[in-house]
Amino acid sequence: QVQLVESGGGSVQPGGSLRLSCAASGNIFSINVMAWHRQAPGKAREWVGHISNAGSTAYRDSVKGRFTISRDNAKNTLTLQMNSLKPEDTAVYYCYAVGIGGSYWGQGTQVTVSS
Repeated sequence: QVQLVESGGGSVQPGGSLRLSCAASGNIFSINVMAWHRQAPGKAREWVGHISNAGSTAYRDSVKGRFTISRDNAKNTLTLQMNSLKPEDTAVYYCYAVGIGGSYWGQGTQVTVSS
C-alpha cells in the first residue's frame, strides 16, 4: 500500500503562482510513475502531467511552459510548481502514483484562481 497526502492548495489571482506537494509513504519502492490530475466543478478528472522514476516528464498542452513537475526520491515527495495561473486552472488537484502494487490517489487539494 502507498499513502499520498497533498498540500499547498489555496486561492490566487490570475497570473499568480502556487506550489503543490505530495508526500508519499508506505511501499514507495513499488512506485514507477507519479502524476498530477485535476478535476474542475462539473467536469471529468483530467491528467495534468507525470514524472517517471528516471525523471522524464510529460504535460498536457494547456499547462506546458507554465507547470513543472519534480520528484525528490530521497524525501518521497512530488511537487507541482504552477506559474502564470489562469481561472481555468481552478480545480481540485490530485496526486497519483502507479507501480507494481497498483495505483493510488491522494485526497486532493483545492486550487482556486480568481480575481
